[in-house]
Amino acid sequence: MKALHPFFSRSTLIVSLLLASSTAYVFAQKTAAPAPGPRLAPPSKSPVLVPGPITPPSAPSADVTISESQQADISEIDFDAIVRVEVDTKQPNFRVPWNIGGMGSGNGTGFLVGPNRFLTNAHVVSNSRLIYIKKVSDPKPYKARVVNVAHDCDLALLELESDTEFESAFKDLTPLFIGGLPKLNTTVVAVGYPIGGERISVTRGVVSRIDFRAYSHSSVDNHLAIQVDAAINPGNSGGPVLQNNQVVGVAFQGYSGNVAQNTGYMIPVPVIERFLKDVEDGSYDHYVDIATSILNILNPAQRRALGLPNDGIGVMVAVADVSGSAGGILETKDVLLSIEGHPIASDGFIEIEGERVDLNEIIERKFAGDTVDLEIWRDGSRKEVVLELKRFIPYLIQSSQYDKLPNFVLYAGLQFQPLDRNMMAAHSITDLETRYFYNYYSQDELYRERPQVIALTEVLPDTANTHLQPYVHKVIDKINGKKIRLLQDVFDAFHGDFHEEGHEDYHVVRLIGEGRPLVLKRKESAIAHERVKAKYNVGFDHFIEEPEILQLKGLFGEDGEEINPEKKEVPTAEATEEKKAA
Repeated sequence: MKALHPFFSRSTLIVSLLLASSTAYVFAQKTAAPAPGPRLAPPSKSPVLVPGPITPPSAPSADVTISESQQADISEIDFDAIVRVEVDTKQPNFRVPWNIGGMGSGNGTGFLVGPNRFLTNAHVVSNSRLIYIKKVSDPKPYKARVVNVAHDCDLALLELESDTEFESAFKDLTPLFIGGLPKLNTTVVAVGYPIGGERISVTRGVVSRIDFRAYSHSSVDNHLAIQVDAAINPGNSGGPVLQNNQVVGVAFQGYSGNVAQNTGYMIPVPVIERFLKDVEDGSYDHYVDIATSILNILNPAQRRALGLPNDGIGVMVAVADVSGSAGGILETKDVLLSIEGHPIASDGFIEIEGERVDLNEIIERKFAGDTVDLEIWRDGSRKEVVLELKRFIPYLIQSSQYDKLPNFVLYAGLQFQPLDRNMMAAHSITDLETRYFYNYYSQDELYRERPQVIALTEVLPDTANTHLQPYVHKVIDKINGKKIRLLQDVFDAFHGDFHEEGHEDYHVVRLIGEGRPLVLKRKESAIAHERVKAKYNVGFDHFIEEPEILQLKGLFGEDGEEINPEKKEVPTAEATEEKKAA
């Protein structure tokens, strides 16, 4: 199977998530009490984020050229600060949303980064019911809980539920020291609790590649990642990757099957530091995004057409989403020349700390409300613009969701759910119109008219809803004359005083792409609703949460209606077919 997966050992599931762990060196000398906050390396001359207290200048740096034996040295690491994380999980059921879902268990790795704070991967503790932490020298399991979780960068902070237990079991341990970016072809050591035994494991490898790539946990996010050839197996996820007694990464994913050999990935220090800085106020505010598509400008003729010298600098803006940070500022055909003073090469790369990385790495290190300076080329002249950065929410429809219950409305055997990645996968939806709304929700700004795209996902057979199977997996347009923009509208349309004129005795459901509506007799469906609930053991017939998309400022009112809506055409089957072909 040609896919990246997190490295997380699950003992009771047929399909295991693979939790990868990269190697890193950490300081763990015993002292009277742990130092406050994460232990982070001092800032370099390059623009690196450095949250929290700074360690003494004498601390070794991952950037200093040292021998291979020093790189692989973990003599100062106290393995009690690297813990086994055991998790019992409850998976949501997006196909039968009123059911509890499957139970499972697994284990990963974590490590101490501050007073009663353990860093691990988000996928290790996602959908958790119970979490226990164990250390090398103590068989006792300590009950823990999630303090902060960042699914967009696959990191989480844990704490023991009992401060007394932490004081008695971990008070003499010093948190691991978080260093910097390791160099290519330098030695790293991965420490964790992978499959093959119960005790701690140590593997060694080299840094093979530093690149901007996909994080498989969320399925949509891309961040800086480091490839290593150290053995990374299920159970390693969340463990430290060490170099010269410093943490230089967190093991988190690798390839499954026989796709690649000796290829694992770790989350590098810039991503770790940003997460720790973000949660200092007690909450996680997510990554920001300029929500702009760019095109490389490598063709000399294209550069001449834009009036650019053939100097290998600049990338062209294809689309700047109006709801993103660059909306109304950047325009199609603008050329980005530099970002925060870093020249942008025509392949979209910049140089930071001696390494060529994607230009988005500058955005990666900033927070909501921060600004970024851009130099652009527009209409034959240079201009300087400033973007205020914010989170881009519309892309979440294609993101894997965790720690949430499925939203749904069930009425008379008709099951309605909002489109998202979890639901689309659970129901294996292939309908053309529905796939269009899912695939182009952000790109075509479909969220402006339909903040939630609602589909009929199932019909539980009953005498009141016979012969309705052809309508399954279709997008809902209106119910009883009420426009369906949110899942709440579905509930209100069935249970409120809504009806189509001339059809007062019926529930009329109109679907996109279907000329004929779905019709239920109003009185019979009310009786059938209770009958269906009893027949299929339905404990509750709806679960509705306010969608995050309504947080877009200036786009929706308090009632969820679009402010200053633009008239948009409902896509036809022919138009959708053309879109798919393109």
